[in-house]
Amino acid sequence: MDDKLSRAIEKRRDDLIALTRDLIRFPTINPPGEAYTPCAEFLAKRLQLIGFETQLIRGEGTPGDTDQYPRTNVVARFDGRTHGQTVHFNSHIDVVETGDGWTIDPFEGVVKNGKIYGRGACDMKGGLAASIIAAEAFIEVYPDFAGAIEISGTVDEESGGFGGVAYLASKGFFSKPRVDHVIIPEPLNKDRICLGHRGVWWAEIETKGEIAHGSMPFLGDCAIRHMGAVLEAFEKELFPALDNKQTSMPVVPDGARRSTMNINSIHGGQTDDYSGLPSPNVSDSCRLTIDRRFLLEEDIAEVKREVVSILDRLQWERPKFHYSIRDIMEVQPLMTERDRPIVTAVAEGIRSVFGREPQYVISPGTYDQKHIARIGLLHDCIAYGPGILDLAHRPDEYVGIEDMIESANVMALGLKVLLSRSA
Repeated sequence: MDDKLSRAIEKRRDDLIALTRDLIRFPTINPPGEAYTPCAEFLAKRLQLIGFETQLIRGEGTPGDTDQYPRTNVVARFDGRTHGQTVHFNSHIDVVETGDGWTIDPFEGVVKNGKIYGRGACDMKGGLAASIIAAEAFIEVYPDFAGAIEISGTVDEESGGFGGVAYLASKGFFSKPRVDHVIIPEPLNKDRICLGHRGVWWAEIETKGEIAHGSMPFLGDCAIRHMGAVLEAFEKELFPALDNKQTSMPVVPDGARRSTMNINSIHGGQTDDYSGLPSPNVSDSCRLTIDRRFLLEEDIAEVKREVVSILDRLQWERPKFHYSIRDIMEVQPLMTERDRPIVTAVAEGIRSVFGREPQYVISPGTYDQKHIARIGLLHDCIAYGPGILDLAHRPDEYVGIEDMIESANVMALGLKVLLSRSA
């Protein structure tokens, strides 16, 4: 351990707690993208107090961006005394909806039994706060460092990151020579280094029918029944086949070391907004959204073919079966090499703080590393932060205070290693 850094972080314990609670109190729910601007402005003011230069950058024209819900990101930079490399901490400020089952106010930031509760506490406002405290402590202890530190709070990660990191990456914010190393403080557990993620294909399938009076369904053609046949075929054929596909990637938890597909939503009939009153019609359209997660060993073309082949067969087998399919998003799997500078630096921090080797893992779901690698073409990037992955998106989500302190120590030590190398 670096005693000076450790003391500088420990004296900020109360500040870390307060900062995390303040961030939770911004209800940055996505969709639709609430409270993005006030949260970004709060972060900008906070970072300006310790000497960071800040920019508020709107992801104009990206999905969901409107005057009512602007996609407002904050990027802050602190330049060292001499030229060197840049380490960037990127955290998303958006959170998912609260859902049911909470026993406390999800936006109060309740502190209880050494934990801070709230939507986004774990995923990932606790990680954002820890990275800020780590940077503050490092700047205090090593004011003559070479290089630069950047911190960003970005939007829309929960819906693909297009208004946040993808937009910024397209503008050069995540590319050399501006940035050399990126740490994303996602909640992958404090002694793990996340090297990457599985691939994802989101798509919408629509089955077509013919509208008719509900009392005479034989005069029409029910699109919902056609979709039922699709679901039945998925259950009997596709899901068992996916269960048999295993990966050598160190994906956590163990259940995600195989291919998976989730049915995200289904809508059928003449209206999407159920009013409580039935419509006396035969449905002429039914739409299904799928979320297919795939492995490094799989090819995206084959992933799509598995679904389309079932739909094509049903079109041949079922009278009047017609469908369309629309791609929503596709992301290739990725995995950073273990010998990259960012990996070895954070590994040194974990060894120092915890006295053991880090566990190297792959995330079951994608996160904004995809845009940094694919758009920014920067591959020295990992996810590392406090919090337990299994708590993300659940009721009574929390982050442990001690976990944040220890993770802040790891992050600060990572800065020391990387910026010492650049001196």
